[in-house]
Amino acid sequence: MLSVLKTWLERGLEVFTIGLLLALTTIVVAAVFFRAVGSSIVWYDEVASIGLAWLSFYGASLAALKRAHMGFPGLITAAPVALRSLLFVLSEVIVIGFFAIMGWFGYQVLEVLAWDSLVSLPGVGMDFTQSVIPVSAALFILCELVSLPAAWQKMLSGIDPEHEAIDEAIRQAEQDLKESKS
Repeated sequence: MLSVLKTWLERGLEVFTIGLLLALTTIVVAAVFFRAVGSSIVWYDEVASIGLAWLSFYGASLAALKRAHMGFPGLITAAPVALRSLLFVLSEVIVIGFFAIMGWFGYQVLEVLAWDSLVSLPGVGMDFTQSVIPVSAALFILCELVSLPAAWQKMLSGIDPEHEAIDEAIRQAEQDLKESKS
């Protein structure tokens, strides 16, 4: 059940972040084109900066699901199991606690921003644009929790995710080399 949820969540976040990336790219290219022909898009700066923020926040959730954020896995893997377990639990509590606080206060800010709108697009409310904070905080927490059991097992087994990724890349490169020779 958890693996199905993880797969659906991963695919959904990938599609959404790729969509955001394509939309942001389209907006930037269109803005450059229109500026070159002497007819600048009024709303470009505001929308592009919001799009970049959305891409960053939702992309961070996807990275959390894949456990791809920077850390010190080699240091933790070298520690004894008891210390490793303590550090793992402590880091998860800190990360989830941080995003819970960020989500809570992000939600509180939405009430304040409910009366504001974008300067260049008055029909778009600031509460909509800033909804990325509580929504992505909740997604980040969900992604952490969904990926937690597998990360816990790897940590207990002493598997260093960085070495695992390097070993996989080497295995894939060797396989590609064999296929290209044949």
